[in-house]
Amino acid sequence: MGKWKKLDKMDLADGLDEDTYEERLHQLQFQLLRIQQWLAQTGGRAIVAIEGWDAAGKGGLIKRMTERLDPRPLHVWQIAAPSLEEQGKHYLYRFWQKLPESGAIAIFDRTWYGRVLVERIEGYAPKEAWRRAYDEINEFERLLTDDGVRMVKLLLHISTKEQRKRIIGRLDAPEKRFKVTMEDFRNMQKRAEYLEAFDDMLERTDTDHAPWAVIATDSKRRARIEGIDVVAKALAKGADLVPPALDPEVARAAMEQLGWDPAAPRRDPANNTNDE
Repeated sequence: MGKWKKLDKMDLADGLDEDTYEERLHQLQFQLLRIQQWLAQTGGRAIVAIEGWDAAGKGGLIKRMTERLDPRPLHVWQIAAPSLEEQGKHYLYRFWQKLPESGAIAIFDRTWYGRVLVERIEGYAPKEAWRRAYDEINEFERLLTDDGVRMVKLLLHISTKEQRKRIIGRLDAPEKRFKVTMEDFRNMQKRAEYLEAFDDMLERTDTDHAPWAVIATDSKRRARIEGIDVVAKALAKGADLVPPALDPEVARAAMEQLGWDPAAPRRDPANNTNDE
């Protein structure tokens, strides 16, 4: 802890040209697919927790992160306000219900950090409760990582100017207007309070077992590449991503029944354009 400078002092990255973006995106998506296959083979579990400003690009990042993955061992949780039933329980209860099973990845679009963000700012949690939550969250994450869960935490940061530009863009596009709510305007009016809350969150919950990565998102392309790269590197630590050897009986059947030639030139799997 203690490594973070204030978010409003953060350097905002330049963009990427389209060719560089597409090439790097393709590489990273294939790497994520291999990581997912390795998790499925080994029974590993992974969590990607994403926080950030409205219009910072959470949905776009998640779309690019998941579009080449097998949807079966994958779940994207979009976290909204707790239900009446959930409000009567500890705030972490509903997240325990959504943890990944063996061999699966769970992606959280907003997270348990709502306790020290929106619940703090909007007064839904009293001061003593959200101040206590930092230690509770650290322990929650430590329990998970000690149990073998791989955890990646991303905070997507956007400038005031770019945030306003994107919200206006949504209003100008009829098919995107549904994304804009009065909550967006309330949050923009409280940007200074959210900046303080984000800064406190980084300082208090950036731990060795569950560190934060802050992604500047004024450039959508660069943010997506950097975000997926952080996830891929974190989930690949210690993983054997070499595809497993083919079962000799399967190889023999393929040669006999399909005429498959194991000595034939092989395509680069990273350049495969098939749906699978």
